[in-house]
Amino acid sequence: MSEKTAITPATHTAPPAKFSHGVRKGNILQVAGQVGFLPAAGGGAPTVAGPTLREQTLQTLANVKAILEEGGAGWDDVMMMRVYLTDVDHFAEMNEIYDEYFEEQDLKAPAAARTTVYVGLPPGLLVEIDALAVLG
Repeated sequence: MSEKTAITPATHTAPPAKFSHGVRKGNILQVAGQVGFLPAAGGGAPTVAGPTLREQTLQTLANVKAILEEGGAGWDDVMMMRVYLTDVDHFAEMNEIYDEYFEEQDLKAPAAARTTVYVGLPPGLLVEIDALAVLG
């Protein structure tokens, strides 16, 4: 049986509770919900990428990608993504940003499956994204 390994890129601060940013076991890599925090600088408090949905979505995707890469995966390995939005009115804009981002990624595999739900997040945060990757 494979060992379960926590994945935390150097760019990420410690999670605010007892969980891992990513966990890999065998060829499965689960990325925990990521938000639009900028990469850690000097261990200070996390800083949101900006007030707009575009800024936060792009940074959130960059944070997911960093965990995927740290765990030996890439976007082509992602089977499922979940997007959590705080505002129903952001759905169309998020889809545009999401589509633009993945058009630039030069994916070889079909796009991942995706679910979008509406949630409450801490003040100032507009989007959260998690991912499930299968390697090999």
